Amino acid sequence: MRRRTGYAVGAAAVTAAALGAGALVHGGGGADAGSGRAERRPPATTTITRADLVVSETVDGRIDFARHRAVKPAVAGTVTVAAREGATVTRGRALYELDDKPVTLLYGPVPSFREMKPGDRGSDVLQLERNLVALGYGGGLYVDPRYDRATEAAVKRWQKSLNRVVTGRVGEGHVVFQPEEVTVVRADAALADRVGPDGAVLTVASTRPVVRAELDQSDVSLAAPGTRTEVTLPSGTTAKGRVTGTVRPENGEDAAASNSITVEIGLDGGAAVVSGEDTRATVTVKFVSRSREDVLTVPVEAVVALRGADGGYGLEVVQGGASRMVRVETGLTADGRIEVSGARIREGLTVGVATE
Repeated sequence: MRRRTGYAVGAAAVTAAALGAGALVHGGGGADAGSGRAERRPPATTTITRADLVVSETVDGRIDFARHRAVKPAVAGTVTVAAREGATVTRGRALYELDDKPVTLLYGPVPSFREMKPGDRGSDVLQLERNLVALGYGGGLYVDPRYDRATEAAVKRWQKSLNRVVTGRVGEGHVVFQPEEVTVVRADAALADRVGPDGAVLTVASTRPVVRAELDQSDVSLAAPGTRTEVTLPSGTTAKGRVTGTVRPENGEDAAASNSITVEIGLDGGAAVVSGEDTRATVTVKFVSRSREDVLTVPVEAVVALRGADGGYGLEVVQGGASRMVRVETGLTADGRIEVSGARIREGLTVGVATE
């Protein structure tokens, strides 16, 4: 559901908006539009006020987690312990079990791609040794890319703690490397499912909460990284955030053929902001595309289109029992009000407003 709550207009659009609302067209559009004085008062008046103008669009969204990625088994097997959706898994814990053996999460940017054994060298071995030290099994281990006797001894101590067959080797598919702790966002395989390298067992994500929202392709400007947002959570509280980027579809749909864009929004305050919130409920996201703070504003209906060689726009300023036309520059328009500026106007002045 989309709700546009503001819009930006140029000179032609101001004219159309003002005239469509019944604004006056003043015939004295000369260089000194402020010199004319009439012994009359307009049918309705308002005052010039200071306000913040915000051009925004509001859509529905949902709480999610950043950086979705599928976890596929390196070898074929049967799922004997399925992943629990919503669980947070940390270093040294099992993501799931395959053929009654735990598949353990370790930290590192390089994926597991082989069996690791004595004599091997590589960045995967370096990652393994760092994790063994962090888990408390690296006594006497010098951390480097070599899988030597000290590495083998550390692996045996670790395997013994996991009730695995103590081999001193890390079998292919026994570990999964991820950059950090993960949240299980979806179980793609159920208990007793037969799985292989071509299918996902589960989908994990960062533990950093985000909000995802759908925008029309026509609103692509709102998807620019850094665009400010205000999120209303299911509890009714609001949180500030910024667009971090767009998200590729997970179901294989061609993003180019889709009429919508999935936008990911990082929340100021992180996990504490969504603590206790119903992550299955809808949230409301207001995208702020443009804003002007502390500017002079009047209702759009107060703007007068000036005729004559100079054209432009004015306000009918009311003082005492008379009024005069004062030329103004117009700016941002939002929620029925328009930004105005000029040497002859100030906050608190009374101005005329056109009526139907």
